[in-house]
Amino acid sequence: MAARAALRTTYARAVRHYRSRHTGPTSALVHAPHPYVRALGLLAVVLLGAWLGLLIVGSVRTPVGPMDTSMTLRPSLSGGTKINVSPLGALTLDSHHAPIRLDVDVDQLDPVRAQALVQHPERLSGLQEEITDDVADGTRELAFRSCVAVVSGATALGLAVYRRPRRALAAGGLALALLAASGVSAYATWNPKSVLEPKFSGLLSSAPSVVGSARSIVSEFDVYQKELARLVTNVTKLYDATSTLPTYQPDPGTMRVLHVSDIHLNPAAWEIIRSLVEQYRIDVIIDSGDTMDHGTAAENGFLDPISDLGAPYVWVRGNHDSKVTQQYLEGLKNVHVLDEGRAVTVAGLRVAGTGDPQFTPDRSVVAAGDDAERVAGIRLAAALRGQERAGTPVDIAVAHNPVAARETDGEVPLVLSGHVHQRKTELLPNGTRLRIEGSTGGGGLRALQNDEPEKVRTSVLYLDRDTRHLQAWDEITLGGLGLTTAEVSRHLPEENRPGAPYPTPSPSPSAPSSTGPSRAVTPTPR
Repeated sequence: MAARAALRTTYARAVRHYRSRHTGPTSALVHAPHPYVRALGLLAVVLLGAWLGLLIVGSVRTPVGPMDTSMTLRPSLSGGTKINVSPLGALTLDSHHAPIRLDVDVDQLDPVRAQALVQHPERLSGLQEEITDDVADGTRELAFRSCVAVVSGATALGLAVYRRPRRALAAGGLALALLAASGVSAYATWNPKSVLEPKFSGLLSSAPSVVGSARSIVSEFDVYQKELARLVTNVTKLYDATSTLPTYQPDPGTMRVLHVSDIHLNPAAWEIIRSLVEQYRIDVIIDSGDTMDHGTAAENGFLDPISDLGAPYVWVRGNHDSKVTQQYLEGLKNVHVLDEGRAVTVAGLRVAGTGDPQFTPDRSVVAAGDDAERVAGIRLAAALRGQERAGTPVDIAVAHNPVAARETDGEVPLVLSGHVHQRKTELLPNGTRLRIEGSTGGGGLRALQNDEPEKVRTSVLYLDRDTRHLQAWDEITLGGLGLTTAEVSRHLPEENRPGAPYPTPSPSPSAPSSTGPSRAVTPTPR
């Protein structure tokens, strides 16, 4: 027994001696990780696991107004909300400040709910509150699912890395704490109004085809509209280089007016107009209405680029523009709103106009039809006569509907209108020339419902600076959304056809012009 005890004692001393040599202080410094390193490693595991959890199971599908959406939380340095909505691409909103971002993907516009809003525009007034409530419901569901996702992801990855349940549970707890802190920050800074898509109402009538046939261009719509504007400039230069028609020298005394109409919420129109203003040295832009689609306050932000187009902007209300639209435009710089025969002098031109008496998106009111348009035209004609008696004769009258415009025959040399989305020039019986412009917005995004997109149309009018009479006009036609064809054609009034001398301008100092024929150019897409 004594021998066994002595042996055990000797063995114990040998073990202690071995351990003291191989696991002493120096070895501990080499093999044991620093506490900061362990903490950073745990944090990396938590963040990676939480991100993987959100990526795999952290998404919810929820209706928002007339849209079916998918909501997801993503790590972010600045927070906010990113709405991916066709056909306008992505919209980033400063909805909150937190290390998480809310991604909302619009999967489709529900045709039943969208059609209900189109048929009952009065419901649009409550759309903001409805969407806010929908987003709040979806966010609550997303918060619960995200908690499950981050805890599960961090715990699973922690178990795989550390192979210790306690470490894995610590990773899951830390992930939940970080998400809770982010949620508190987001809740404290949440701005529900910023969740709205500002041009949303203008897209309702496009359901359900917008997401389908437009998908080929919506992913880079912003790039597309800039390239479309560049196409206008390039076509003019190509027309200059290839034209074999008679050349006319530009007259510095000629006034240039850009006539646009029926933009219908197409954001590409602003880039086209801005390009034309620069290329043709436009003195004034005249818009004969239907800039909007539903005339709601939510659409007003679409109008902001008007102030920076490079030329004064004269506008009359169309049947898709509301009084809300008109009041908003009256507050923009460089914009002149005409209504009830009001006249202004812009860039040396005296222009008078009236807004459309009808607002057709409001289905609660029975449309008055052409009778109301004629009455509006008669009132405009009376205002023109009043201007004549006051010694301030009007050079150009503007009315959205051609029915109203025709009532000014004999009271003004030139009257401009739109509405019908078809370009036409007509000399009325008493000598007034009526110019009806097509849609400068290509019929708006609703045009995508057609087999072939509607063409984009606008015209440059040349007027003598002394007489203010129309000398010539260039009709500019672009292929509709997604197309790359363009045409520029020169037209002359009968009294200015070859044989009668007149100074005809051209878009640039060296650009030739024609006496009527057009030349189509189809550049190679970039």
